[in-house]
Amino acid sequence: MTAITSVHRPSGDHHHDTSIDDTVAFLNTVELESGSLVDHFATFEDAARWLKEHEVVHESISSLRRSGATDALGRVRTVRDALREVAHAVAEDRPADPKALAEVNRAIQARERVELVPEPDGVSIGHSHVGDPLDDALARLADPIVDEIRNGRADRLRICDNDTCRWIFYDESRAGRRRWCDMASCGNRAKAARHRARLKAADSSAKPKPARSPAH
Repeated sequence: MTAITSVHRPSGDHHHDTSIDDTVAFLNTVELESGSLVDHFATFEDAARWLKEHEVVHESISSLRRSGATDALGRVRTVRDALREVAHAVAEDRPADPKALAEVNRAIQARERVELVPEPDGVSIGHSHVGDPLDDALARLADPIVDEIRNGRADRLRICDNDTCRWIFYDESRAGRRRWCDMASCGNRAKAARHRARLKAADSSAKPKPARSPAH
């Protein structure tokens, strides 16, 4: 990608701060439903609408499509799926797929660059971009995961223990031992299922075993 030469001075509505919650929500646009993975980005319009609703971009959907050039939906899905692989690898204590790492590395190279800008009365801070608005959005969504890894908090990225959910979540609890994306839903369902299983096991063990027929 070639660096865009224009430099922008930050304004209140131009700079976007993306949180780990935004990134996790982005990763969970693929989710498990009835035992199958469902992609909520069926079209580029779905993806662009999500980016605007989460204030990752301000451009219109049509502007994003034009700036995104070829296969904009494919670019969004590719970066998202690569980030999902990284999150799963971290949560499962295993090496990440090198292709996914390469894709994330390409994405984060498109982040904005802080630069000094000349002013009539001195110097101010501006920024330039590598790539287009869609590249910038994907770089910002990748940044929080990179920051968590850099700051030694990668172990806070978790996969929900509920086998019918498996959402990716960020554990913000003090103890850092959360097992479910949401205690009120997945956590309570898991506890209820374990309770039913214990009752069933206890009931089975309490039942008298049928007497053996005498051998002839």
